[in-house]
Amino acid sequence: MMSDSKSNVFVNFRTNANANAMLLLAFVFFSLLNSVFSDDNTPIPGDAAQVESWFKQNVGPLESRKATLDPKLVAAEADPKRVTVKKAGGGGDFKTITDAVKSVPEGNANRIIIAIGPGVYKEKVKIDRTKPFVTFLGDPKNMPTLIYGGTAAEYGTVDSASFIVESDYFVAANIIFANSAPRPDGVRKGAQAVAIRVSGDKSALYNCKLIGFQDTLCDDRGNHFFKDCYIEGTVDFIFGSGKSLYLNTELKVVAETEGLAMITAQARKSDTEDTGYSFVHCSVTGSKKNVTYLGRSWMPYPLVVYAYTTMGDTVNSLGWSDNNHPETDKTVFFGEYKSSGPGGKATGRVKYSKQLSSSEVGAYIKLGFVEGSKWLLPPPS
Repeated sequence: MMSDSKSNVFVNFRTNANANAMLLLAFVFFSLLNSVFSDDNTPIPGDAAQVESWFKQNVGPLESRKATLDPKLVAAEADPKRVTVKKAGGGGDFKTITDAVKSVPEGNANRIIIAIGPGVYKEKVKIDRTKPFVTFLGDPKNMPTLIYGGTAAEYGTVDSASFIVESDYFVAANIIFANSAPRPDGVRKGAQAVAIRVSGDKSALYNCKLIGFQDTLCDDRGNHFFKDCYIEGTVDFIFGSGKSLYLNTELKVVAETEGLAMITAQARKSDTEDTGYSFVHCSVTGSKKNVTYLGRSWMPYPLVVYAYTTMGDTVNSLGWSDNNHPETDKTVFFGEYKSSGPGGKATGRVKYSKQLSSSEVGAYIKLGFVEGSKWLLPPPS
């Protein structure tokens, strides 16, 4: 028989061992739980029917992902504030989007949801860098429109945008952003007109429509995510130095008259810049045949990838343009992976583009491309 002291030591040892084992199991469980709900490395599936379930699994709700999200974001989402904008009919906190944005304090640390009622808001709106954690939320069945007619001649190209967001952690859902300036005719100087400029880091747009002609979207700086969106334009209608993942988004080419159309003008200037655009399960549509290029060499090192993208016959068989700068043929990264549709055929593509292998495309078809596990949340409702 053991002495009482030895028996107590044995019992304490066994109790501590069990407790330690339980703690280890709990740690492993919650680590696995976080990886299930937010995994930067899980590839977007090739089957379009599985994309939504993939998204829900990897972009889970805040409560299940606090360990992997940016602490500032977790703190901001703990006590969200909500204000309303109603153009007519009364009942809102504000009548204009501009006034609602002005109400956001500088150095804001809480999520502020600006719920925008139906209607057309003819305003030129800007959210400064000092006002992070702002959400624009519209009704998906009656989406509000933010529209203005600024042009490059009046404001400069990037500042011609109807809506400019320079702050981090911006979210928009169910909003139409448009520029009402006339379509550039090749004669008027400075006719470029931006609908939206996204210059903050960690920004997401869900079910938004971006409408313009030349330079519709200035995808300017930072990590961005676009899902279930519609982007319409003519020339360079997605341009800038952002690092962005576009998922299930329609790229509508407006090319009803003579002339060529360019979707992207990605502005990577060197191979050390960590920027680029990845389009996954998107579609390229347009009514005029054989006039659209997927991207051009506006800067010498553009990085653009289309994966699992359906391309209509508006896409030119060459696919890409070096912008009459053949010296960039060795520096561009223009890639495609399993394109489909009449405009997605690999035959006839320019030699400086790449048909990517499954290993080569891997980095561009996951949330890790924009470090999504740190900041991306499901769309607001």
